[in-house]
Amino acid sequence: MQKDTLKYSGIAFLAGASYGAQATTVKITYAAGFTWTQTVASQALFAALLFAAALLVQRSRGRRLVPLSPKQVLALLALGLNTCIGTVLYNYALTLLPVSVAITLLFQFTWMSIVLQLVVVRRRPRAAEVVAVAVILGGTLLASRAFSSDVGALDPVGVACGLLSAASCTFFMFFSSRVGRGLPPIQRGLVVCLGACALGFALCPDYFASGALQDGIWKFGLVLGLCALFVPVVLFGIATPHLTPGLSAIMASSEFPCGIALSALVIGEPVEALQAVGIVAILAGIAISQLPHMRAQAEAAEDTADAKDAARRPA
Repeated sequence: MQKDTLKYSGIAFLAGASYGAQATTVKITYAAGFTWTQTVASQALFAALLFAAALLVQRSRGRRLVPLSPKQVLALLALGLNTCIGTVLYNYALTLLPVSVAITLLFQFTWMSIVLQLVVVRRRPRAAEVVAVAVILGGTLLASRAFSSDVGALDPVGVACGLLSAASCTFFMFFSSRVGRGLPPIQRGLVVCLGACALGFALCPDYFASGALQDGIWKFGLVLGLCALFVPVVLFGIATPHLTPGLSAIMASSEFPCGIALSALVIGEPVEALQAVGIVAILAGIAISQLPHMRAQAEAAEDTADAKDAARRPA
């Protein structure tokens, strides 16, 4: 059981790391002259296309579709709608706030997930989870340069959008473990992305007529669709049914250090000493959350070894 927890924690870690490409890609997309509504629509569209292509490949190999009830379809579409709402709020916050502040606000989903777990599931977080969240939030503040003098006055609308995007992320990870559980990840992900497309094109009804595709937004949409929807939806769909909401959120914190690393490598943003300390703190917080499971796995392995030794001893 503990071995499975470590495995699924690793999958959630990879899902969060994939999100790390979102902020940098969105920033590049805005710099290329595209609007936030076009960016949101592109992300949803290309994620849906990726899922559709993957489903066609599976069908060509003889994989059959699993029949979905109307209730399952509506629940998955609602999950996709929530995902797109979070994307809309976060992308809009990035137009009003410094990237570091927007990411810091988004990362409030770590403690929000603990609270949601306590209220809905009635499960108290482990001491290691509480310590991990505290360390991660402290590291996030350092890594985001939130205390830097160049942050300046913050737009209240941007702050509200950032916090609401964190709430949306919290709900996504919580309901991802409950909606469409047991369904094939690709088929499930396609329906989720169709829900995201519904809102994306409602916000940008002139998407195809605007010429954005011909102007090259497809390049950014492909990256966003892959890293911010396709990979996370698949991996979170696999991992979250086997983890608590709080632990899922902690593992998803891998987004921040990966995002900082990508911004430094791709667009040349400098990494200050405090940021490096913050990144180390975030990774330490993630490791702290896994200590109980690692200890239990080690004890289980030791008990198994003792049992084998006892069986080999002559009577």
